Amino acid sequence: MTGGVVVVGGGIAGVSTAAALRSAGFVGDLTLVDAGEFPYDRPPLSKDYLAGTKQLSEIALQPPQWYDDQKIRLLTKSRVTALRPDFGAVELTDGTTVSADRVVLATGGRAARPPIPGSENVRVHVLRSAEDADRLRDTLRAGARALVVGAGLIGAEVASTAVDLGCEVVLVDPADPPLAQAIGPEIATWLHRLHGERGIRSMRASIETLRDTGSGIEARLTGHDVPLLFDVVILGVGMVPETSLAEAAGLEVDRGIVVDRTQSTSNPAILAVGDPARVSHNGALLPRTEHWEAAQHDGQRAAATILGIAPPADTAPWFWTDRHHRHVEAVGEMSTAEHIVLRGALGDSSFSAFGLAGGLVVGAVAVDAPTAVRAARRMIDRGIAVDSDRLADTATDLRKLLRG
Repeated sequence: MTGGVVVVGGGIAGVSTAAALRSAGFVGDLTLVDAGEFPYDRPPLSKDYLAGTKQLSEIALQPPQWYDDQKIRLLTKSRVTALRPDFGAVELTDGTTVSADRVVLATGGRAARPPIPGSENVRVHVLRSAEDADRLRDTLRAGARALVVGAGLIGAEVASTAVDLGCEVVLVDPADPPLAQAIGPEIATWLHRLHGERGIRSMRASIETLRDTGSGIEARLTGHDVPLLFDVVILGVGMVPETSLAEAAGLEVDRGIVVDRTQSTSNPAILAVGDPARVSHNGALLPRTEHWEAAQHDGQRAAATILGIAPPADTAPWFWTDRHHRHVEAVGEMSTAEHIVLRGALGDSSFSAFGLAGGLVVGAVAVDAPTAVRAARRMIDRGIAVDSDRLADTATDLRKLLRG
């Protein structure tokens, strides 16, 4: 295929789509439309960028020259306002159109703001963009009283950064412990306890109301009669997929842009990747995946679809989080494990846990042990049976287990 492709959105999914197209030999016109100053990486927004230890230019997904080298037309500070598949074009905010035989929607999403009374107050922040991080950083001064709502990946990372900046932090989440489904209850409990070791007060509760008192924002929590007063509130309670373009174009949308296994939407001229894409498989809609590598793989599959070549092989899902100076990685599906094999002790300088079912590794979590996750991924992808005792023995070379 040599016609034009327009990629809408410059997150990791959009940039990965463009990169995969060029690396696989696509020679047609390729345009990437991004609303920001340039495409940047989002995971650092809750960590290094929020802390002020990295500038925006340092978290760019690609250096500026890369787009020229790859012959990618990068349109920044611009948005697509309408898809015109019948005319082979997309329309931009200034009314101009860009020709497109195929369009890839990498539109991402927006941070969720639950219907909590008072949640629209200027003291209540979300974190999804660099602009969000800039506004939030200005409030996270030493001694500031910060309430973080939601102890998932974003909330926990923001809490960790805030306490490093000298804030007094309260972290609220109704789950006990958070992330138990993703990494197993034992490691989830240990990981959540790190907050307390750093001086963060964790509370199992939900927010009922938020009220600006002039001297701060008053939060009423479920199960607590006395409200708490804060200088800043951060909502880390998930994201809402951006589907407005897809809806206006008449695409199938159901809490995400519905795609098949090739990332194609209900209109074969339009594909969707990353956070807003929701796969329909065998008549069932699967949960959306909102992790960095999943978005990258979506882009690679979309490029393969456009080029009519074989997609990359599926691999076990993987994600990571950094908090309180510990690096945590998870791979596979720990929720399907029948039993857990711990390799090392909880709290060691590095340790890991492997989830097994039927003698096979189905998931793993590692703390400051990236080689363990890499080995676990190969075990999952290859369906290698492992001996629990050998796996638990830290003297066992995991590479030997890969050989069976």
